Amino acid sequence: MCGIIGYIGKNKAATVLLDGLERLEYRGYDSAGMAVYDGEKINLAKAAGRLNVLYNLTRGGETLPGGLGIGHTRWATHGGPNTDNAHPHVNRDRSIAVVMNGIIENYLPLRKRLIARGYEFVSETDTEVLPHLLDHYYSGDPRKAIIRMLHRIEGSFALGIIFKDHPDTLYAVRKNCPLIVGIGEGENFIASDVTAILRHTRKVVYVDNMEIAEIRTDRVDYYSMDEEVLEKTPTTVDWDVSAAEKGGYEHFMLKEMMEQPKVVRDTLSPRLQNGRIVIEELKMTEEELAAVNKVFIVACGSAYHTGVVAKYIFENLARMPVEVDLASEFRYRDPLLKHDDLVVVISQSGETADTLEALKMAKEVGCKILAIVNVVGSSIAREADFVMYTWAGPEIAVATTKAYSAQLIALYLLAMKFAGARGFLHGRKYKAMIDEMTKLPEQIEMLLNNREEIQRIASRYIAARDVFFIGRGIDYAISLEGSLKLKEISYIHSEAYAAGELKHGTISLVEEGTLFAAVATQPALKDKMLSNIKEVKARGAVVLAVTTMGSSEIENAADYTVTLPETNPLFADSLAIIPLQMLAYYIAVGRGCDVDKPRNLAKSVTVE
Repeated sequence: MCGIIGYIGKNKAATVLLDGLERLEYRGYDSAGMAVYDGEKINLAKAAGRLNVLYNLTRGGETLPGGLGIGHTRWATHGGPNTDNAHPHVNRDRSIAVVMNGIIENYLPLRKRLIARGYEFVSETDTEVLPHLLDHYYSGDPRKAIIRMLHRIEGSFALGIIFKDHPDTLYAVRKNCPLIVGIGEGENFIASDVTAILRHTRKVVYVDNMEIAEIRTDRVDYYSMDEEVLEKTPTTVDWDVSAAEKGGYEHFMLKEMMEQPKVVRDTLSPRLQNGRIVIEELKMTEEELAAVNKVFIVACGSAYHTGVVAKYIFENLARMPVEVDLASEFRYRDPLLKHDDLVVVISQSGETADTLEALKMAKEVGCKILAIVNVVGSSIAREADFVMYTWAGPEIAVATTKAYSAQLIALYLLAMKFAGARGFLHGRKYKAMIDEMTKLPEQIEMLLNNREEIQRIASRYIAARDVFFIGRGIDYAISLEGSLKLKEISYIHSEAYAAGELKHGTISLVEEGTLFAAVATQPALKDKMLSNIKEVKARGAVVLAVTTMGSSEIENAADYTVTLPETNPLFADSLAIIPLQMLAYYIAVGRGCDVDKPRNLAKSVTVE
């Protein structure tokens, strides 16, 4: 949530900041602002609303001259989205300016103490305590003031700070929120995401918790809280700049949906060698895999939904117990973890706060941690024992599509690896499943290229009030994700239900014309799904069936049908999700919604 960027160098800071903030829009925001040092004073520009308001206010940055500055996009938390609450925040004489991604949990007592000392506040935010604290502790040495402030504040945060008295230095610090330093030629950057600075540099340093970065035009120095000098090694980001641009598509979400065949192929290819699954990142022998007692899968949102799918596949193939938890619930239910359990944490950004904290809790118990993430060098990747990267490239749209598909593939591979190690998957079945997996990219591409029917169906349900998704087994898991996609971007009320639960209350919600998306890909459950389709049809529902070839009875019972290519039933949801993503997308477009930046949502949830 929120986005920060900072710049020091030979170019006009405001222009660089605006460009970076535009690339951070996907993180979600409702106000934006910049602070730039012009050689004499720190100038502020802040505005509620979209970034173009700030752009017009500053005439594209022309009204804020100078080569040192910080910028911010804010989601309203403490106080509404208005100019006073927008970042950056400053001390009384505007000699210190601060931007923050995160939350200061003890800001109220700090605020009271500062007011008692004569400090005046102009906003309702937690962030405003920071420039006043720095002002209180500052006696000429910014680093010492920052350290004293860090000893007083509690929470999760990433900060960018400038001091009028030190116009040659940009300061940054983090705790549990993402922060990178970008290394350029005669210029350097800070940002909460590499996409913000990818146009300017590919060389980045990941700042660790409670580390202070002092950034100048020609060098960057890093310090611990004890002022010990730290050595940091830059990483080269190999993402193509065009991967963070629309490339001619109307929306990032559409572009990212269309990239799914490549993403699935890129996630599969390096892990299939000579007809065998090789997960080098796992660094566990076959014996160690077989000795794992239980798998816990922990995630949030769409990543959690991939875990629900994985539970069915692990238990079916590897015959081992699997628990799937929302990270926010896992932390507080006192789970019964053992040393020989494996905890798999899944996060697109690698920065999801609840997932990161769940990881740390499991690690304290002594469990091995495997992270499935998309962002190299992210906090979760650095904390885990092993990391499987999904290689999906930057995902800009808030509603995940390609990262979700990549996570599914990673989990298929992992389940099959465990099944092989435990002696349940080998020979012809093993080879057949690998063959089926390698066909998935082409099959996904076929579904994407034949989307006219979904567009036609979507056009008829733009004004829908409620849409329900039903399925059994794995298909229930995919229904959860289909429903989430629709509600995220179209703002239509939607729910997913295990189809067998309809009679336990849910069927009372069916009205004439209510749309039901029924996912029926599992051969052993098709007859039961047919009964459920007839149940809701008898009460006036309209049914869109997503099913596999040869399901004539389901096709006859449904009003609309999307037929999937033939594949192993355990992999069917990689195909079933495609029409559900497209349904959500085209309904949202038809309703005029901001598909890439849906209201109230953020791409990376870095606070609890």
